[in-house]
Amino acid sequence: MDEKTVQELIAKGRAFLKARPENDPAAADYQTDQEKKLPQPPLVKAPMGGPVTPLPRDFASLGAGDDFFTVAMRRKSSRVYTQQGLGLLQLSYLLWLTQGVKEIRGKSYATLRTVPCGGARHPFECYLLVRKVDGLAPGVYHYLPMSHQLEQLAPMEDGDALRQLAGDSLCGQQWAAKADVVFYWSFVPYRSEWRYGIYAHRMIMADVGHVGENLYLACAALGLGTCGIGAYDQALCDKTFCLDGTEEFTVYAQSVGTIREEDAGAEKDFYRFVEEQGL
Repeated sequence: MDEKTVQELIAKGRAFLKARPENDPAAADYQTDQEKKLPQPPLVKAPMGGPVTPLPRDFASLGAGDDFFTVAMRRKSSRVYTQQGLGLLQLSYLLWLTQGVKEIRGKSYATLRTVPCGGARHPFECYLLVRKVDGLAPGVYHYLPMSHQLEQLAPMEDGDALRQLAGDSLCGQQWAAKADVVFYWSFVPYRSEWRYGIYAHRMIMADVGHVGENLYLACAALGLGTCGIGAYDQALCDKTFCLDGTEEFTVYAQSVGTIREEDAGAEKDFYRFVEEQGL
């Protein structure tokens, strides 16, 4: 790629990140579908038809009572996992604090959740590759936030095949395949586009960041490890979770697993290049 094209693409990316100008000529006669009073899209994706597992809610028994400062200071990325497995209540806690529905605004206008989102549109769906969680068979799952349940999309009894799928879906990052669970979030564009139209897409980056940070903090509160992952195989992820790639597609992933202090040295090995290159 020549340098001129590179700079043009960089400029285009920077422009995308900027708020729309008040004198934007496109805004003069533009109306969103909400302004046109067209029907709004569903607040959440309908169940996809798999076996459903209700999730426990007795979170007080987890003992995650540290003050916020302590939890925030403990927050970090972890890439070395003991593979001891999560409890179902722990997974339930992580799902609730990242996409849980606290209440519905109006009759069915918006969901108010445990994370902020522009216009309370919450355009994300959460999917999981589950390797080791007590009470859940290994496989592919979809979170149902309205009922706080998990539905199984596909069982995967072959542990090697599941690890291979996790690694391949994350562009060969085999360390992530050793996580007990990998979270994947999809974006359902029209949930945001209905309200914000052509201006809907910039803010979803901030919104998915809210979700990911809540997972970081929830893991820190439980003494678990996690790592946000932006490198994923778009086509494979979308196929795995039965997404069409247009009206719904994967946008982010995050590994979660049990950790121990003895692996601090192994964690540092991921950044050995800093010392080797004198950075």
